[in-house]
Amino acid sequence: MLVRPFKPAIEPRERNQTDEDASHRIIDRVAALGADGAQEILAETLDRFCGRHRNLLTTLELRAREMETALDYHSDFTEVQRQLVGAYFLNEYAFEAAALFNPSIIAHPDQTGAPEGGLRFILSLRAVGEGHISSLTFRTGRLFANGDVSIDPGALLASTPEFITRLWGKGGDVIEVAFNAKHDVSERVIFPITESQSNGIEDARFVQFQDGADTRYYATYTAYNGRAIRSELIETSDFVSFRMTPLRGSASRGKGMALFPRKLGGKYAMIGRQDNENLYLNYSDDLYSWHGGDVILSPVFPWEFLRLGNCGSPIELDEGWLLLTHGVGPLRQYAMGAALLDKSDPSRVIARSSAPLIRPEQSEREGYVPNVVYSCGALRHGDLIVLPYALSDTVTVLATVTIREILAHLGLGV
Repeated sequence: MLVRPFKPAIEPRERNQTDEDASHRIIDRVAALGADGAQEILAETLDRFCGRHRNLLTTLELRAREMETALDYHSDFTEVQRQLVGAYFLNEYAFEAAALFNPSIIAHPDQTGAPEGGLRFILSLRAVGEGHISSLTFRTGRLFANGDVSIDPGALLASTPEFITRLWGKGGDVIEVAFNAKHDVSERVIFPITESQSNGIEDARFVQFQDGADTRYYATYTAYNGRAIRSELIETSDFVSFRMTPLRGSASRGKGMALFPRKLGGKYAMIGRQDNENLYLNYSDDLYSWHGGDVILSPVFPWEFLRLGNCGSPIELDEGWLLLTHGVGPLRQYAMGAALLDKSDPSRVIARSSAPLIRPEQSEREGYVPNVVYSCGALRHGDLIVLPYALSDTVTVLATVTIREILAHLGLGV
């Protein structure tokens, strides 16, 4: 659960009223309780909700501060009355009540306590709550040397980050936020902040990006405001502090952009889907500006006739760049495949799936969006590929497969 700002709805017959009018009426009712009455209602509220949220009293006071204009004519309010006003203008939001899906995975920046021969990882997920609003959440886990995977228990509480700065960039707002580093990674929820994200932060494709000795974690995601989409980039070095930046250029107007894990020929490289059907290869000198691009993969096989997309950033192998893909076929069934791109020239496709690598099984086809298997990014560890994917936008599972098995699926003998 998160605590989110709430505005009372104005009835149609009250359209000549303003939000401020409605706020004043509610605040007047709190004033009529008196200090003792307010203390009683606040105590009851805290008894019911305090164990579900961190620092709830502070949150109530912060919400009251946001309403200073409406509170101006009640300057004699006690701290308790102010906090109770804050409580009336907040509501709980179950951010993953409807769906939890479309994962990506990266090696944890902190490998302390990793199993011998294995590693710790961070899984990012798209969570959907009431009103189909998407936010970004995380889980942690461990990969063992034998290929077994375990997910750590999730935190009992959820936290949103503290707002640090809002800058004006060339493409719009650049936002910096930070969490409390003492709180578990699974407690951290990045809920929509800007107008462009107001209906969702969708399908983050995280990748560990290496630039010389510098390691950063980037993820492209789709910002949705209920009418239009655009691609944005989130970046972090520790999964505590994050910067969110809109991407610019013609190639950033579509969905499903995925960054290569290093520069190629001194340039950033990206796989994208500008036209909602084909996969493009783009290069740029500027991480935040993407234009043009060349088609490298188009729908060819029946399981991908409707649409072809990527399932995360390309993974570097000795044999080339492994690109996991998704295709959409009859009755809008999603399936997953793969392609191998030339390491020195990724525009050259060495091999691709003629049949799906993964498709929904009969027992896995029901859910929030039926008949879908989908991933936003896999992880290589030695000879293994760890592939998290969602089933029907409802359940997320993790599979492991050897590189040899994937190359064999592509018809490449090794």
